[in-house]
This record gives sequence, C-alpha cells and structure tokens, in this order.
Amino acid sequence: MPYSVRPPPSGPGPGSLLDESRSGIYTCGACHAELFKSGTKFDSGCGWPSFYESVRPEAVELIEDTSLGVVRTEVRCANCGSHLGHVFDDGFGTPTGDRYCMNSISLEFKPVD
Repeated sequence: MPYSVRPPPSGPGPGSLLDESRSGIYTCGACHAELFKSGTKFDSGCGWPSFYESVRPEAVELIEDTSLGVVRTEVRCANCGSHLGHVFDDGFGTPTGDRYCMNSISLEFKPVD
C-alpha cells in the first residue's frame, strides 16, 4: 500500500529537481504515478519546480487551501493523496496560464532515453 507524503511547509530553495532539464516524466514520490511531463516545466523564478499542466487533468487533485489565511489551491496526487505543492493562475505566459509550484521532495524524475 502506498504511503502519503505530507512534507512540512517550506520556503523556496534549491530542491533536487529545480534545475533538472533532461527529458522525462515527473512522478509522485510516494506511489510513482505519472504527474508532469518535462516539456511543461518552466522557470517561474519561485524557487520550486514549476509546470504549466499535469500529464492528465485526472492525475492531480485540486483542493482549496486556506491554511495561511489566504485562499490557495493545493495540488495532491490523485492516486494516493500526497501533497505535491500549489497551483496559481497567475499566467507567466504559459499556454494554460497556470503555474504548478511543486515540492521536489514530493516528486521523482524518470529520464526518457
């Protein structure tokens, strides 16, 4: 049975996947479900790996989060419920207008040969 990853809140920083630039798939660190394609990753300057869309809409679950006194949208793995980060609809010139800021500790990267 997969376990759920719920990292403590953390500020931006040099996570292990922040500067990853190879082609591949980002998966859930807990259950290994596919979440993001490398082609949707971009540098938003927020300090977390950022993507403009998930591999499939049903791959992630979006939940309203008011834990810091503001309304944000939490992103969880739809397969196991692990916390992945937050999504913001603030543009950045992406094709979707979305910025999925994900925690490196919640993801694994599988390079494509």
